[in-house]
Amino acid sequence: MARLGYNNGETVSYFWLNSYIGFDADQKPWVKKEIASLFAWHRRTQLREYVPLLAHAQQRVYEPVSEADLAGDYQQIRRLMLVMIERATPALADLALALRPEQIASIEEKFAANNEHFVKEHMRGDLDARQAARFKRTMKQAEHWFGNFSSEQERQIRTLSDARPLDDELVLAERSRGQAEMISLLRRIEAEKPGREAAIAMIRQYVASAMDHYGRPEYQAYFEKYRAAQIRMIAAIINSATPEQKEHFVQALQGWIDNFEALSQQSLAPPQRLLVN
Repeated sequence: MARLGYNNGETVSYFWLNSYIGFDADQKPWVKKEIASLFAWHRRTQLREYVPLLAHAQQRVYEPVSEADLAGDYQQIRRLMLVMIERATPALADLALALRPEQIASIEEKFAANNEHFVKEHMRGDLDARQAARFKRTMKQAEHWFGNFSSEQERQIRTLSDARPLDDELVLAERSRGQAEMISLLRRIEAEKPGREAAIAMIRQYVASAMDHYGRPEYQAYFEKYRAAQIRMIAAIINSATPEQKEHFVQALQGWIDNFEALSQQSLAPPQRLLVN
């Protein structure tokens, strides 16, 4: 399923972008071409980067895992994500330069709809209800990687889950601010029509600001505290896992390793165009 999803990722990515923007007939061909180019590059150069990270996690699970180990994993994943964003930045600048005012308005409307969905999914009920809903999502993910947990393990995970800060109002405010920053940037590019290199620089500045939570100390403090508590919980889940649960984890990771290796091998074969007209 992972291979099927990745191989259809070009199509999915196009339709996802189109749901925000609504491409016209002139934009569709080159947008599809840029998406195909990004996936080809990612398959050829990036998928192999994931294998050592996952293989190391497989070996490490049998020993006590420290929070510092997991913090290092986070930084590696962040680095890989930034490499992909940097590779896509010139194409994103081209897209920003091609957007019309009504398409930017469409993006803004989509952001508003997404925020309404966030409120419905994450901001219903009191704090206890939100904590319970978050714990349920956490257990679903944990069971995917480790299988079933005992009642005692679940109680421990619930305690650690609830220890994570929970401020959905702040998260929504950050989402909204980031979206407003993007809309402002797109409108500025549309109005000023800068050169391509200038537009690329503007996109890079936006990404750097977004990764830094827009330079707002209250956001940075919250997310740093959340990340630390999240890492603490994950470390406890791994270190309290039974031998059977650890084997489940190793096999789950092996499935992803096999998929990444198989998908990267496809870069040696003639490319298949899966995009639809």
